[in-house]
Amino acid sequence: MKKTISIIFFGTHDFATTILQGLIDSPLFDIKLVITQPDRPVGRKQELQESPVKTLAKKNNLNLAQPKSLKTFDFTDFRDFIDLGICAQYGLIIPESILNAPQHGTLNVHTSLLPKYRGASPIQSALINGETETGVTIMKMDAGLDTGPIILQKTLNIAPDDTYTTLDQKMAKIAILGLLEAIPQYISGALPPIPQANSQATPTRQLTREDGRIDWQKTTSVIYNLYRGLTPWPGVWTTWDGKRLKLIKIKPSDKKKEAGVFATEKNKLFVGSKNGSIEILELQLEGKQQMDAQQFLNGYKNLNNSRLI
Repeated sequence: MKKTISIIFFGTHDFATTILQGLIDSPLFDIKLVITQPDRPVGRKQELQESPVKTLAKKNNLNLAQPKSLKTFDFTDFRDFIDLGICAQYGLIIPESILNAPQHGTLNVHTSLLPKYRGASPIQSALINGETETGVTIMKMDAGLDTGPIILQKTLNIAPDDTYTTLDQKMAKIAILGLLEAIPQYISGALPPIPQANSQATPTRQLTREDGRIDWQKTTSVIYNLYRGLTPWPGVWTTWDGKRLKLIKIKPSDKKKEAGVFATEKNKLFVGSKNGSIEILELQLEGKQQMDAQQFLNGYKNLNNSRLI
């Protein structure tokens, strides 16, 4: 194996910045190009915002590209001297011609223990389903969706209060360690890829805001797990007084309350579930500012026994 490994990196989100930073910090790699998604409009003013990976690449003076699609991206200038592609939460389809262009192909850092939770929302799905263990998989990419052979996996326990944000951060830390461990052995042939058991695969899908609507006839744990998986985006919500009510911060409670009905107790705010209740700590009513439970109670005096839909 030669002294340095030339890399093309595909990534967009916060998770990917941890991976890219680890590659930057290692003397083993020479990052020839970083590809990230185009700047996106955000907020009410729809101002363009660059991806976290773009910010990091610019800070380190790395070559950067932001194609809207890779279907027509000209890879010619890099084809002959890139050893390896690395992908981490990029979010756009990479054509097979580009995946296979580097001498050793392209590796993906996937946030589940494949073949479980293939697809767009593996971290969210693990939390929503109440899993107590997950992990990361270093895999060689092929034309399928997370179907390529596995090179290395690392497991991680899920804490009862983990949300998407905290679990994403934990997984990024073990992911870069796994990647740095896997790459030299993979390139040398000491760690050959192993085909996945496709019969055991479970797919996930892209989530939408509608997925965050709470069914108050479900159990407390089901509702809380939905919150854990969908916080901060797309968030969990319900409808009260004809308006959307987003629940920013909640916690489970064993206090028995009527399902789908507001209840107040000692300046605390609850909504009943099938077998207990959810205590609401922070919330935002459509058209209003975000507030804590006390502020909400001060503004709406007659909450008791009003129903949420």
